[in-house]
Amino acid sequence: MPLNLQNKKIVISAGASGIGWATAKVCLSKGAIVYLCDIDNKLLNKTKKHPLHNKRLFSYEYDASDEDEVSDFFNQLNKKTKKIDSLINNVGVAGPTGTIDKLSSYDWEKTLKVNVISHFYFSKLAIPMLKKNKGGSIINISSGAGIMGFPLRSPYAASKWAVIGMTKTLAMELGKFKIRVNAVCPGTIKGDRMVRVIRDKAKFLKVSRKKVEKEFISMASMNSWIYEEDIGKMCSFLISKDGERISGQTIPVDGNAIRLD
Repeated sequence: MPLNLQNKKIVISAGASGIGWATAKVCLSKGAIVYLCDIDNKLLNKTKKHPLHNKRLFSYEYDASDEDEVSDFFNQLNKKTKKIDSLINNVGVAGPTGTIDKLSSYDWEKTLKVNVISHFYFSKLAIPMLKKNKGGSIINISSGAGIMGFPLRSPYAASKWAVIGMTKTLAMELGKFKIRVNAVCPGTIKGDRMVRVIRDKAKFLKVSRKKVEKEFISMASMNSWIYEEDIGKMCSFLISKDGERISGQTIPVDGNAIRLD
C-alpha cells in the first residue's frame, strides 16, 4: 500500500526549490496539504503554477532567518489552520568555502543564523500547533556534514552538527506530547546548490570542476548522486503512520557516504 498523507497539514521552510519543493510535491501526491514559505519571489511564482495551488498548496514569501518575518508567516498560517501535522525545517545555505583561518566572521555568523537559528524560530512557533494536533512530526534537514567532518566547509559542518543536537534534544522534550523529531541527512544531492559547491571548491583548489564532481560522487559506496525526491520520500515516510514510532534519529539518505573531503 502506498503511504497515505491524506489531509496531513505540512509546513516547509525554503519550500520553493530544491529539496523543499521536491518534498512538497511528494507530499502533495500522497494527499497532504502543504504550506510553504521562501525568500525567493521568482521561485514562489513558479510554485503557484502547480495545479493544486490555493487548493492543497499555499505559498508565502518570507525570510526564514528573520524572526519577525517568521512570526508573520505563522500569523498567516493561523488564519488557515490552528493545528498542523508536521514541520519540515529545510532552510539552509551552503556557506563559504575555505580554510577556517581565511573565512570571515560575517560569513560564519550568517551560515549559523540561517542554518540553525531559523530552525529555532520555526520550531518555537510550530510546536503549539503540533500540540493542538495531539502529536505530529518535526523533520530537521541536516546533512552528511552533520555526522562527519567537511574540510573547507567548517561553518556549514558546524551548523549541521548543531541541527543534530537540536533534533535529539527536541525529541526528548516533545516525546510526551507524541511529537516525533528526526533529522534527515542528505548526501551529495544533484542540483543547483551542489553545482555552486563544486564550482567554489574547484576554484579554491585550482582544479577542474569535473575532478571535484567525480570525487564527491566517489565518497558514497553506491557511487551515485542522491536526488531531491529521495529526501522527499524519506520525509513523507517519517510523517506517515508507518513512521509513528521513530523519533530522535539521525537518518542519512546518502548511498552510504563514508567520507567528505
